[in-house]
Amino acid sequence: MRQLLTSVAFAAVALLPMPSFALDAPKGDVILTITGNLDHPNVDGTAQFDLQMLEALQGRSGSMETPWTTGKVEFSGPLFRAVLDAAGAHGSDLKLVALNDYAADVPFEDAAKLDTMLATRMDGQVMSIRDKGPVFLVYPFDKDGSLYNENYFSRSVWQIKAIEVK
Repeated sequence: MRQLLTSVAFAAVALLPMPSFALDAPKGDVILTITGNLDHPNVDGTAQFDLQMLEALQGRSGSMETPWTTGKVEFSGPLFRAVLDAAGAHGSDLKLVALNDYAADVPFEDAAKLDTMLATRMDGQVMSIRDKGPVFLVYPFDKDGSLYNENYFSRSVWQIKAIEVK
């Protein structure tokens, strides 16, 4: 009988709604805001990130040449998919918006399948607005030379302030 009661108790607990993942609110200056289809918003239906939050996520670094820099530069920052996962983003398209309101559409697949990063550092230094910061979408040109073309260059937005998930 005791074993039956224990089994019933475990079954009842299993049926209780589990708390969803909670994205902490930013403590520092917000440098990136994600809107749209999100399961883990943290401020008024949006997912807002400060530098510390972004840099705490799974990331990568890569030394590469780009059309916008001179010689090889080392970029580092969170993987784009890690940022979207933290926000609980789901959809098929992403609209990246820069500080000057330049915008580009990026397929969600680019974040999911490629090791794209939202670079926050260049050569170890936090990226200033003057140096394409605070956030720059960098494709893994160091891992896949076939990405080094105008199609991906046009999606490589710098000075990103917002991402809309559609």
